[in-house]
Amino acid sequence: MTVTRQDFEDAVAAYWGTKDAQRETSAIKAAVGAGTAGSVRGGKHFDPIAAMLAKFFLDAGYPPEDIRISKKQGMALPGYFRPQKQWDVVVAHDNTLVAAFELKALGGPSFANNYNNRVEEALGSAVDLRRAALADLFPGEKPWLGYFFIMEDHPKSRAPVATAHGALPVDEIWAGRSYQERFAIFCERLMAEGLYDAVCYITSSAAAPKPGELMDSLDWRHFSAAINARIRYLSDLGLPQKH
Repeated sequence: MTVTRQDFEDAVAAYWGTKDAQRETSAIKAAVGAGTAGSVRGGKHFDPIAAMLAKFFLDAGYPPEDIRISKKQGMALPGYFRPQKQWDVVVAHDNTLVAAFELKALGGPSFANNYNNRVEEALGSAVDLRRAALADLFPGEKPWLGYFFIMEDHPKSRAPVATAHGALPVDEIWAGRSYQERFAIFCERLMAEGLYDAVCYITSSAAAPKPGELMDSLDWRHFSAAINARIRYLSDLGLPQKH
């Protein structure tokens, strides 16, 4: 079994509550011992997305106890600038961090309020963990990080945003960009700097949940291919080990 494009679109629709994915989500949560409570995510909107990501690793033969999608399972990972940080999906086998995912969203009507927070969260999480890896806090294979982001498709997220007058001029790339475009640039740069190994950035809304993909390099096809490549890479190294 593989995780399909339809699985992805169904999970996004379930995020908005426009599709009932409870049976599939509950089955995966039961399989990995996550139960039905203890989500670390805001509300439980991201539970269908977390379950979909868990399916990649279940289908690849990782033991259910390796796959963590609820807070009660222990999803905190070591940091360097702080002791620990909670991630949203964690797959750890023996001493290797197979994958860790951040699941975030930005919605209206006031996109300005949380835009900078989302940027700083994503940067801080990745920098902290990457530096912790350099300090040998992840003794197995090099950690792999994924970032999944939903930008609400809304007239205000599509409209150009002015940059504030400051002490020095900003990079011209930001001129006249909407929040949707700004975040696409941000996600591309996260990848270019090696902070995340895969990023899926989509636009969507409750009224029209079908995912919009602004950048080919950040679309579902590339994201799922990167996850499968990570699984194949570790498989060639003998992971998961059969106990």
